[in-house]
Amino acid sequence: MRRLLFLNGIKAFEAAARTGSFAGAGAELNVTAAAISRMVHLLEERLGVALFERKANRLVTTAAGRFYQSGLTPIFDALASLTAQVTAPASVRVLTIGVGPTFAMKWLIPRLAAFQKEEPEIEVRITTGGAAAPEPFSDDWSCGIKLGDGNWPGLVAEPLFAADLLPVCTPRLASQLKRASDLKGRSLLRVAHSPDDWPMWLKAAGVIRITARGPEFEFYG
Repeated sequence: MRRLLFLNGIKAFEAAARTGSFAGAGAELNVTAAAISRMVHLLEERLGVALFERKANRLVTTAAGRFYQSGLTPIFDALASLTAQVTAPASVRVLTIGVGPTFAMKWLIPRLAAFQKEEPEIEVRITTGGAAAPEPFSDDWSCGIKLGDGNWPGLVAEPLFAADLLPVCTPRLASQLKRASDLKGRSLLRVAHSPDDWPMWLKAAGVIRITARGPEFEFYG
């Protein structure tokens, strides 16, 4: 038997974690930010786990919260996609694209208008929930865009374009760095859905004895 504690609270938490605020979650779920806050608090009490660190003017997910949201968002995306496919008219062709949120906002979405003009009979749906999943693609996607070498058994991969990977820092810090090995002991900002970026860059730079440590963000901004 499925053990689901307080489904409304789970929905409220997932929306707040994904949007980064109670206000954003409230706007999405058509309730007030205060209602979202109460539901999340009740969920935390029932789970016995803190999901958010409440800091001045912002929400920060705890390690448990990040783990919980990384599993919940793909599930809700899959439910939404499944419901849309069930309710869509038979004549509508649906293209569900799985992609990371930063890539979707900065590259894919600006190009959708041109695609819809060329293919008006295709309904495009974008899902970002599975971007950090260990599997390369979700079963409910028509296709996906993911950074990698394309070596995914059982899937057909087509190169879109190469991506440059390079570190950035403040001018003050740059003046102290003369070679890649000078990064040893420095705080290196990491991205949860691209955990291999620092290891790949450090290896390419000929530095293999540095382990990337520092604050971790969900996605590139």
